[in-house]
Amino acid sequence: MFLKVHMPWDTLCTYAEVLHIKLPIQPNDLSSRPSPWRFFSCITKHFYPNEELITKEAEFFTAPFEKKRLEYFHVRDKDVFFTAAMRSRMAYYILSRAPYEIRGNIKKFGVTKLLDAGVYKAAYPLHDVTESFTENSYWIFPCWLFQCRFNRYLLYEEWAHPKSFYKMQPLNLIRKYYGEKVGIYFAWLGFYTRMLALAAVVGLCCFIYGYTTQETSTWSKEVCDPEIGGKIVMCPQCDRECKYWTLDSTCEASKKLCIFDNFGTLVFAVFMSVWVTLFLEFWKRYQAELEYTWDTVEFLEQEELPRPEYEAKCIYERKNPVTGTDKLKCYLFFSYRIYNINLSLYFVPQILLIIASIVAIIVYRLAAFFAFSTKLRSQDLKELQTLKEYVTPQMATSVTASLISFVIIMILNILYERVAIWITDFELPRTKTDYENSLTMKMFLFQFVNYYSSCFYIAFAKGKAVGYPGDPAYLLGKYRNEECDPGGCLIELTTQLSIIMGGKAILNNIQEVLLPAASEKLIPRWEQDYQLQALTKLGLFYEYLEMVIQFGFVTLFVASFPLAPVLALVNNIFEIRVDAWKITTQFRRIVPEKAQDIGAWQPILQGIAILAVATNAMIIAFTSDMIPRLVYYWSFSVYPYGDHSNNTMQGYINSSLSIFNIADFSNNSKPMSTPYNITTCRYRDFRNPPGHPRQYQYNVYYWHVIAAKMAFIIVVEHIVYLTKFILSYVIPDVPYAVKEQIKREKYLTQVILHETNLKLDKACERKKNRASSSITSKSIFFHFLLRLTNITDRMFCS
Repeated sequence: MFLKVHMPWDTLCTYAEVLHIKLPIQPNDLSSRPSPWRFFSCITKHFYPNEELITKEAEFFTAPFEKKRLEYFHVRDKDVFFTAAMRSRMAYYILSRAPYEIRGNIKKFGVTKLLDAGVYKAAYPLHDVTESFTENSYWIFPCWLFQCRFNRYLLYEEWAHPKSFYKMQPLNLIRKYYGEKVGIYFAWLGFYTRMLALAAVVGLCCFIYGYTTQETSTWSKEVCDPEIGGKIVMCPQCDRECKYWTLDSTCEASKKLCIFDNFGTLVFAVFMSVWVTLFLEFWKRYQAELEYTWDTVEFLEQEELPRPEYEAKCIYERKNPVTGTDKLKCYLFFSYRIYNINLSLYFVPQILLIIASIVAIIVYRLAAFFAFSTKLRSQDLKELQTLKEYVTPQMATSVTASLISFVIIMILNILYERVAIWITDFELPRTKTDYENSLTMKMFLFQFVNYYSSCFYIAFAKGKAVGYPGDPAYLLGKYRNEECDPGGCLIELTTQLSIIMGGKAILNNIQEVLLPAASEKLIPRWEQDYQLQALTKLGLFYEYLEMVIQFGFVTLFVASFPLAPVLALVNNIFEIRVDAWKITTQFRRIVPEKAQDIGAWQPILQGIAILAVATNAMIIAFTSDMIPRLVYYWSFSVYPYGDHSNNTMQGYINSSLSIFNIADFSNNSKPMSTPYNITTCRYRDFRNPPGHPRQYQYNVYYWHVIAAKMAFIIVVEHIVYLTKFILSYVIPDVPYAVKEQIKREKYLTQVILHETNLKLDKACERKKNRASSSITSKSIFFHFLLRLTNITDRMFCS
């Protein structure tokens, strides 16, 4: 059985005043600034929704609705005066507070409790009436003529349909149909995607620059040169089983490294640090415009009702500090709340689980590297000769470890989600907003550690504590620590990022598209909507989480992967349309909610932006080979290796490899087979050669490089943070035009609603005073006559 709820005009007016809904009072008479793109309107109009279907709405000044002053509001048609989102929000407000049972002093109320108890199976606003999304018989009617009753169809055609992927979103129509909370999400996602376009162009240019210079790069040519790289014998990278190898075997890997590790990467990393500041500052401005346009600047946020789960575990009562009279039936004793907070200590096992998974991946990498080293560098397997030219042990290990890491991340995500929800349920937040904010922080911290931990390991831990061939470092006393390629670990970080970021995007879109869809049957609208999927209690939480994690990949590690903004841009173009398709065709219509901003996600984005400056500076300093190259380029005459006849990078590869005497191998690490014609081998480090008074100790080049790295980090961070501060100070959060409109609106509200009514009240008071004075004068006259009559009577009697 279905129960349909309708709100008549009088009830709508009453609750519009209760909820302080702002409605139009006068058309906007402030002249708007001409758009700088107006000269290209013949081109840009194709990137906007069809104006014949979705007409541009007139702008109005608005004021909080007052029922007794209805004549001052701009009411053209009662049927369209309140939007569908307003009607649904008012209906839900009534249903969420309607009492249904009274037992003594206990009063039960709210449809949410009835849903939780199973009395009702669902409660939802109805979608617009549409027979099918494939029929185009509706668009021929003007939207204003039929109250925009086919808004769902218009949203599908101009927003959710794949053919409209290149068009701007009809945000005002989304807001009118779904409410401000959904509208602000898609506004943020669309703005983020547009800003990504600029970052994607710069990142693509950086990638093309690296790709075109990989063949001409001095260090890659030296690695691939048979007379240089072919004659440099490298030390084995594992104990006993690994063999000596020549540097030119990493020729292809060295060329690929030059694509991502070049001077353009440095410029791009600084650009992205500025870009993220511009993104956040311009988003604040755009958000301020939406707040004014959507009347959420000073909206009165109603006190939220407690969640049913909160009320079910209520033990004590206390006086409501807001109303002063009502009782909060869900006040928990202090010790019980302390007990719930202590449950947050379950974070510790989860972090330990992440660390255990990281260690497991590291152990796999060590074992896999040992296996690939014995196979791929074997001189006996002729069938692998072609493969050996393109696949190195490091590359094979990195790709397989990244795939395994991605699978583990996806599995742990499911576990972390359940644990985070379980912990939040135990904490028992009072309202839905408190619940979402608490869960947001937990889920983001879990996901942050889960997604980024492997990237942080490769960027800042791998290859940093390996010792040297005569005294290698071991993990757990058994596994020899993993080394980086002669060109550094940056290419492995790039591989890790591309696999995790690309795999996550593909998997998420497949999951969203393949959700079970409901078929449109010849049944009433309310039954069709019931067969659709119900949006979860968390609403847009997972959509925000997915985009914020992607934002972290785009900003935190962009110095190692310039194509990250490109992948994010392509993914978001699909993400917008997939989300629009889901919410329009696959989900029941959600209850509209007011929202001023993106909530708890705003400070999270700001924290990521601050952290991104440090991580990118450290990646360039410690993960890439940029700083050692610059030190060699500017201070080449200090060091004994290489050709220093001119100011070039010639001889850099030779100078970046230290010499080791194979006679100094220990019995545990000495290779089982040694070529008869070599007495030394090379390894990646800056140490003194054998025979030096401080042999195998760090040389002066090492300390110069360390000093340059620290100086680079300090200088870049200070410059970027200063730039961010200046930009955030120069760019106002609220545009000047919006400030003017807000002041104008307040003035009109005061003049039209308050001063006019004040004058009427004074006029009525003067009329009452005149009437009162007239009655008073008449009373005095009659009193005088009465006294005179009494005196006459006495004279007559006497």
